[in-house]
Amino acid sequence: MVDLSKSPERIAGMFDAIARRYDFLNHLLSVGIDSRWRGRAIASLALTGGERVLDVCTGTGDLAIAALRARPPAARVVGVDFAGAMLRVGQGKLDRARLAGRASLVRGDALRIPVGDGLVDAVTMAFGIRNVEDAAGACAEVRRVLRSGGRLAILEFAVPTTPGMGALYRWYLRHVLPRVGRLISRHGAAYSYLPASIDAFTAPQEFVKFLQQRGFVDVVPVSLTFGSVILYTARNP
Repeated sequence: MVDLSKSPERIAGMFDAIARRYDFLNHLLSVGIDSRWRGRAIASLALTGGERVLDVCTGTGDLAIAALRARPPAARVVGVDFAGAMLRVGQGKLDRARLAGRASLVRGDALRIPVGDGLVDAVTMAFGIRNVEDAAGACAEVRRVLRSGGRLAILEFAVPTTPGMGALYRWYLRHVLPRVGRLISRHGAAYSYLPASIDAFTAPQEFVKFLQQRGFVDVVPVSLTFGSVILYTARNP
């Protein structure tokens, strides 16, 4: 049975261990569609060019970079993650893209975001909320740092509900993804945990209710790629 415990030390250590191959595996296992998912998330923020964006669980910074490359782009992006090796990979990408002057990657916890109250215009999170030990606490922190009327965009995996597609996707999660992940990353535990955590995560409509109960309004789930990914958009009232 896969260990789904989510202590910060365990999750950070797991992602640090796979940081070097993380981006390659993301692109490979999603057949390159992951960039489209991030594009949809940033588009949902309707940026005008002056926004300060916070990317929680930023990992190697792909969503932060997408916000900086949007047209119009975010004025400033801060990415927060507790996995130091992932942040180092992300910083290298920012440096190579000559975007480091408009972004800061900070080591920190989603439950104690190192940003003042109401200081950001939008918050993003890609495939991180299911790995947070206290999702309710993370949502409270997001609301704290998000200005009144600010926007939230969360990308997270889901199991498709289309007849036949759900079974096929679960077969992929249980047999294909772990084998490919272990082969390339050389880290068995991470690529056992990651697919199992997808299967165990809250169903989309339940997560919509979860966000509403935490005070967000205008919560909308957008199904992407046959329902294997959900973009949750919301607003801080």
